[in-house]
Amino acid sequence: MAKRFELQSRSEIGGGRLSRRTMLRGVLAGLGGVAVGLPLLEAMHGSTAKAAAAPRRLVIFFTPNGTIPDAWVTGTSETDYTFGKILEPLNDHKKDLVVLTGIDNKAAMNYKAPGDDHQRGMGTCLTGTDLQPGDTVGGCDTCPGAGWANGPSVDQVIAQKVGKSSKLASMEFGVQVRSSDDWSRMSYSGAAQPMPPIDDPKIAYQRLFAGLNTDPAGQKLLLDQRRLVLDSVLSDANRLQGKLGAADKQKLAQHLDSISSIEKHLANTVVIGGDCKDPGSPDNEGNVFDSKNFVAIGKLQMDLLTMALACDITRVASLQWTHSVGMAMFDFLNVGITDGHHTISHVGSDDTTARNQLIAVNAWFASQMKYLIESMKAVPEGDGTLFDNTCIVWVNELAVGNKHSHDDMRYLIAGGAGGKIKLGRHLSYKGDPHNNLLTSLCQTMGLDVDTFGNKAYCTGPLTGLLS
Repeated sequence: MAKRFELQSRSEIGGGRLSRRTMLRGVLAGLGGVAVGLPLLEAMHGSTAKAAAAPRRLVIFFTPNGTIPDAWVTGTSETDYTFGKILEPLNDHKKDLVVLTGIDNKAAMNYKAPGDDHQRGMGTCLTGTDLQPGDTVGGCDTCPGAGWANGPSVDQVIAQKVGKSSKLASMEFGVQVRSSDDWSRMSYSGAAQPMPPIDDPKIAYQRLFAGLNTDPAGQKLLLDQRRLVLDSVLSDANRLQGKLGAADKQKLAQHLDSISSIEKHLANTVVIGGDCKDPGSPDNEGNVFDSKNFVAIGKLQMDLLTMALACDITRVASLQWTHSVGMAMFDFLNVGITDGHHTISHVGSDDTTARNQLIAVNAWFASQMKYLIESMKAVPEGDGTLFDNTCIVWVNELAVGNKHSHDDMRYLIAGGAGGKIKLGRHLSYKGDPHNNLLTSLCQTMGLDVDTFGNKAYCTGPLTGLLS
């Protein structure tokens, strides 16, 4: 059913200096403002173009129902630690990861706020703020009914900053999310404005790649011609500046604003070529919610996500595996699983069988993270790879499923977003609020902030995370 979208090898041009995609990004960077900083040919060569070929990117990787904390990592030293059974699939990439322990989701620990533990964990996961009051009553008889989250999520705030030069500000992928409620939404564009993930790879493909020009040579020629016209207009405008009266200067300024809008539109044009390749519509036939298709759908979504970043269609993406209280069947793991994920996550901690099954489930999620990392590492970009310029963050709505806890959470960061995060470490905190992690992610992606979400749950960025 599933097919792996192979990433096209780099096609060198210009004497082997830059790939088509790298060259195009360099041109866009050089022509980003109204006053063109570099001529077209200059933007195609040298270190300026190479630096512009590496935008920072953020990917959120969500899995539900808590984890087995002591199976993540052993040892509290920053550099002397060992991956537990859950993270073992990622051993080959240990130097590219940061394990975060001892972080408390303070927002979700406000037990007077609306929602049950799953609802609060999901709604606060990326927003760091309480849920609004509402009519959705969870599995807690005494918990107030809940609505949507009361603020934007970190991925969407970042997308508003870094997504302006891409076709899509962000892209939300789902794997059998199904529902449309506060158990199943972690991304919000604003208060009570949830962003629904797309479960069907075919629909995701259409949103990403529909209408793209698949002839890189023809598309580049068209772009160059349009830019030559704009450059000519700008040149004429600059020569006129000193000769115009106040009224004419105002008219000229309005005209230049229009040119700026045109340039921004051109900058959002996606060109197929080099490391960017139209993968073709996925061949996922049948019901995307059938449990037999769970693994295949997940792989298709990861392939689409990787290509969306490689083509610079978006710079912010999320991959949501099911949802809070998700009941995916992991019987394919051959560890005796006969119940859904949420059910086995509620078995007592002294049940060795359930514990081993949950470790196997979370280790499988780690293997999917490995697949995503290796897919990104296979894409050359500048002097490194797509992965080098990306920050992937593994999140969960709970710490321990059968306790419904939100203290001592486990988070994993893969990739340093172009050197913003020092990798190969285990950072153990002592109850620092998870809003501090969200603040650090904003700073990683270039936002000038010192707090995120509800300020009552935030004390600043995480100490020691950023380089």
